[in-house]
Amino acid sequence: MYRNQTKQVSVGNVKIGGGNPVAIQSMTNTKTEDVNGTVDQILRLEAAGCEIIRCAVPTMEAAEALREIKKRIHIPLVADIHFDFRLAIAAIENGADKIRINPGNIGSAERVKAVVDRAKERQIPIRVGVNSGSLEKHLLEKYGGVTAEGIVESAMDKVHMIEEMGYDNLVVSIKSSDVLMCVKAHELIARECIYPLHVGITESGTVYSGNVKSSVGLGIILHEGIGDTIRVSLTGDPVEEIRTAKLILKTLGLRKGGIEVVSCPTCGRTKIDLIGLAEQVEKMVEDIPLDIKVAVMGCAVNGPGEAKEADIGIAGGIGEGLLIKKGQIVKKVKEEELLSTLRQELLNWNR
Repeated sequence: MYRNQTKQVSVGNVKIGGGNPVAIQSMTNTKTEDVNGTVDQILRLEAAGCEIIRCAVPTMEAAEALREIKKRIHIPLVADIHFDFRLAIAAIENGADKIRINPGNIGSAERVKAVVDRAKERQIPIRVGVNSGSLEKHLLEKYGGVTAEGIVESAMDKVHMIEEMGYDNLVVSIKSSDVLMCVKAHELIARECIYPLHVGITESGTVYSGNVKSSVGLGIILHEGIGDTIRVSLTGDPVEEIRTAKLILKTLGLRKGGIEVVSCPTCGRTKIDLIGLAEQVEKMVEDIPLDIKVAVMGCAVNGPGEAKEADIGIAGGIGEGLLIKKGQIVKKVKEEELLSTLRQELLNWNR
């Protein structure tokens, strides 16, 4: 797939932009001051496939906590700062691999420059973030409200401000909860921004609505070759953000590896708890490092035929089920043994 060419930026040991694979991010929802709780959540996110993690830094205690958190995790850490430039400086001094600021709410140019100078000393990237909800009054008046054009102009104004301060180690983020506005804004900024773009649909909602809005928005943007790192924003366990992000990238062909589970929608012929079984299979295969497709089918009528494109599958019956490989029935097993039989087949896949 064509990718919009952007400058390469290093966030810790993860390179974004410059044609590198799209990196998956998330943000902790613990209090950053709670080092143990924050570390525990980050380790769960790492295990799920998170590659860059962001933590809110609303207090000096949170900024200082970053130093200990960094010692106990294995992925780059981004500090998220609003309003107080001193917190951005403290986050850099305590080991943040990148800082996220909106220069518009940091204050005077002198304060922004103080942050930029410290980032330059440490060669820490700055993510310039602009949300539709933080658009400046003069841009709201110019465009008659919140528009994609206004969001882009606001972001590029901030970029040019930092460039004029002599720094270009930047990542740019423009977000809106309006999916189509967000898509348009990314199409516009991709034409004039050379820096890596962090893409997401902000305030997208609960796991259900957020997954739908993020999948539609990110799917369109990424399919157009735009975006170097992504976050799926959900109101819930951030591990769900990683699962969705991975699936979006796999669906678009931007990421390989991992087992893809497909399942039929169920019908009146289904005699087993297919919904529960499919969910169990999805969770069961998360720790199996294979790049194959697994089918979970509800009956033996269409199961073998529908599973032909899958590498392996199971189909339910009455008290028993079928193990299927490439559309061919391998054997019958008891219903309660379907899951364990499938797992054993997967664990011995390359033997």
